[in-house]
Amino acid sequence: MVSKDQRRRQLAREKFARQEQRRTAAQRKAKRRNVIVASTLAVVLAAGAAAYASAGLAGGGDQQSDRAAAEPTPPQAPDPCNKPAKGSPSTLQWKTEPAMTIDTAASYTAKLGTTCGDIELKLDAAKAPHTVNSFAFLAGKHFFDHSRCHRLDESISVLQCGDPTGTGGGSPGYKIPDENLKDRRLKGGNYPAGTVAMANSYDGKHESTRNSGGSQFFLVYKDSPLPPNYTPFGTVTRGMDVLKKIVAAGSKPDPKINGTAPNATVVINRATVGTH
Repeated sequence: MVSKDQRRRQLAREKFARQEQRRTAAQRKAKRRNVIVASTLAVVLAAGAAAYASAGLAGGGDQQSDRAAAEPTPPQAPDPCNKPAKGSPSTLQWKTEPAMTIDTAASYTAKLGTTCGDIELKLDAAKAPHTVNSFAFLAGKHFFDHSRCHRLDESISVLQCGDPTGTGGGSPGYKIPDENLKDRRLKGGNYPAGTVAMANSYDGKHESTRNSGGSQFFLVYKDSPLPPNYTPFGTVTRGMDVLKKIVAAGSKPDPKINGTAPNATVVINRATVGTH
């Protein structure tokens, strides 16, 4: 016959077992919830990074949010560039796009004499006539001279230049149309290393924000996962080593542009365009 004391101990053991079962079930439920939350957060972050990569290349007019999708790379070396030449950034503005003066059958080249070294470009006047014409016009007016390459985005592998204000919101006062967006090199959502393309204010949604290029352009130093929304108008023919030197120095957050700026002092002392 079971005594009262034995019965009490048995009931206590059963109660403890039930509590353990409930505790284990609660832990499993919490673990599943944490996994779901972590997976959802990962999806949100990935979507945010993709949206950032598409909309981050604002090129004047309506300046967009430009927060970094990833932590900037810490400096790997001291400033590898020289001091800028004496002079001030341009303040010139124009109301309308310049008249077409280039020969679309000619071969145009550009040279960016920067504090970090020379970068030479081959321009595609046949496929992007408005863009090349505007670029040549601005170079001839010394619009790019003494301007800082204000943005180094290591998440999409681009160095952005062409804004005399250094804020990411500057422009020459006019806008140019998008061109050459069906270039075969852009298939697969990728801008190959060495591509020179125009920044713009397209938001990825509204057609009214297309055809919004100005003076800002970017140099792709490594294959870049960008959608074909930015006019490719040239290629780097010399100076990829200069870009790599700039990238090696890293980047830092810059609240002025709501993004990341190169640690290196990258200033275009002189930009020229010619034919050969």
